[in-house]
Amino acid sequence: MSGVLVCMSDLLRTPERRTCERCGRVEQYDDGAWRAEGLGDLYCIHEWDIDGTFVPIKRDRSVAAEEC
Repeated sequence: MSGVLVCMSDLLRTPERRTCERCGRVEQYDDGAWRAEGLGDLYCIHEWDIDGTFVPIKRDRSVAAEEC
């Protein structure tokens, strides 16, 4: 995994909401699928507000996790 150690105690997070930077479409992630809250432009090639600040792996800092 390219130098990344992932322990069983780590939590994989997923984004819950995203917004298109071009047309303003807003989508919410529910039950395994993205659902539109606002439609935006029908013909837009959406550019989601992904800027690198979202961290998908949340580290468990407990004593048991340190042994991993």
